[in-house]
Amino acid sequence: MAGLSIAHRVVLAALLERCPEPTLRMISAAVAPLPGGRAVELRMILSDEVRDRARRAMVMRPVAPMFRPRADGVQAMNFPPVVLARLWKVASVREPELMGTLDGDEPDAMAVSDRICLAAAAVVRDQPELVWPATENPAARQTGLTDLAACLDLAHLARRGLPSLEVWLRRPDGDQIAELRLLLKDCAGVRVDGAQRVLEMLFAHLDDAVLILRIIIQTSGAADREGFLSASELAGFVDRLIAGVDVRVVRIAAFRPAVDLERVESVIADLGWCAGVLGELDATLTLNPQSAWGKAVRDGRVSIARQLTALLRAADKAVDQALPLERVQIAGRMTRKVPRLTAAVEGAEVVTARSLLKLVGSVRGPASTFGCEADRRALVETLTTRLADYADEALRLINDGEAADESHALKLVELSADCLDRIAADEVARAVRRRAAVASGLRTEGGASSATA
Repeated sequence: MAGLSIAHRVVLAALLERCPEPTLRMISAAVAPLPGGRAVELRMILSDEVRDRARRAMVMRPVAPMFRPRADGVQAMNFPPVVLARLWKVASVREPELMGTLDGDEPDAMAVSDRICLAAAAVVRDQPELVWPATENPAARQTGLTDLAACLDLAHLARRGLPSLEVWLRRPDGDQIAELRLLLKDCAGVRVDGAQRVLEMLFAHLDDAVLILRIIIQTSGAADREGFLSASELAGFVDRLIAGVDVRVVRIAAFRPAVDLERVESVIADLGWCAGVLGELDATLTLNPQSAWGKAVRDGRVSIARQLTALLRAADKAVDQALPLERVQIAGRMTRKVPRLTAAVEGAEVVTARSLLKLVGSVRGPASTFGCEADRRALVETLTTRLADYADEALRLINDGEAADESHALKLVELSADCLDRIAADEVARAVRRRAAVASGLRTEGGASSATA
């Protein structure tokens, strides 16, 4: 059987080059058991692509995260994703005899990686059209090319620091802090802005943006003082974090539970992110309350506290609307409130209550940061009692035969248990479900006995 033509090979290689990692793994798994000569050739092409990506990952490791936007949306130095593949293709062909060295784990692989990064920097400067397509904004493209070349110049130093990144984020000892400061000094020796650029590269490797503060404060004995830091080139990192808080404050303030139900997850995430950033700022920096940073942090904290308090109140009201009570007469003029067993178990009110109760149960940490934990805890205790009483009364009505639709009434009991789950009242929720199961079993037995009779 004839094998793949050269044209087929070129097209397949080009297609596989554009496949994301998950897709490439799926294709490899699908092709693995196929018989025939063409399948063998396709597996070879796949193997070449996988090996090439592994080499690229090793060589470009210091700068690779900079070719994708930060997941948290914090401003960072970024380059278009398409540039990475083009840059690697041009730079790697310059040293074809050294490619095999990258397949091992010997020290030579690191030396070759650094050499290729320097070659890539030269390509960016000398042949930018090969790696960065023309754009509608030539000035932004030129700035990007300058930044990329500078980062590639420093890639060997960033590579040296990456293994110590986790150590610097914890509690580094004197020797480890000295290692960081020496690294930054060496970077400054390569370029005037070398220290800041390498910190940008390390920043790109941090999923949690606020952790960069833990590295910054180790760069100097005075870095934890606002006056020193705000006057340094590292002030931009704090500005970006505060800007990230400001963006989230606006989003939280715009949240309307009755309208934006699908956004509750993002609101919970925003509250957690802001709590983490503001807590880390408090722990790592000594902020002047009257400074721009101090005022921004205070304003953000007050605004979020106000919004969180409003959401807690909205959750309280949402439960009343989802599981309403009605007043019934018991004797003479005496009345009492009992569950309205005809209430809907689906609909906007129920969805709103579930969403807000999930928020109430998920923001214990942020509530502490913003001074709302006492209110949240009091609300949880009140709701736990209220929901348990609601379930008890509904089950009593069911057991006494006062529910017109017992199946529907049991669904309301399950809804109350689900609400208890969402505020982390797990034990009470389990007790409600056990009692509901017993009531359901009694109704089933009663129905069966009646049918038999």
